Amino acid sequence: MRKIIVLLIGIAVTTSCQTKSVRDKDTAEIFPNSTKVTNDNFTGDVWLTMLAESDTTYNVNIGSVTFEPGARTNWHSHKGGQILLVTEGEGLYQEKGKPVEVIKKGDVIKCPPNTEHWHGATPTEAMTHIAVGTNTNVGGAVWFKPVTDQEYRSGESQ
Repeated sequence: MRKIIVLLIGIAVTTSCQTKSVRDKDTAEIFPNSTKVTNDNFTGDVWLTMLAESDTTYNVNIGSVTFEPGARTNWHSHKGGQILLVTEGEGLYQEKGKPVEVIKKGDVIKCPPNTEHWHGATPTEAMTHIAVGTNTNVGGAVWFKPVTDQEYRSGESQ
């Protein structure tokens, strides 16, 4: 009888530890921040983890991008278009000639080919998105001037 009780206690402890481990995995980031972006195409602190790069079979670039509060891209376009899947936080997105839009976790943004736009975090909250550069066989991103503080701040009132 004593051996059975010890065995049951051992199972309970093991199960408890396994449950805790699963919970830890559930709260961990799927794609942790990796490399700090250090080029002139961004303002502020931006982190990039490349998930897939274009090759002869798949014409797509996929990266997880985290923008710290206030960080953003320059104006740019994608010859083959771009899809943004917001996975965390709150950010801003604007196409040239249109108002700034607030984007949030769960939003999917389709940037049409050759459409000048920018995206990034709000002034107070970080934002992470999966950026999918589509149809890379027709060309990649074309970078333009930085987003001015006035252009960026125009999204604050929304």
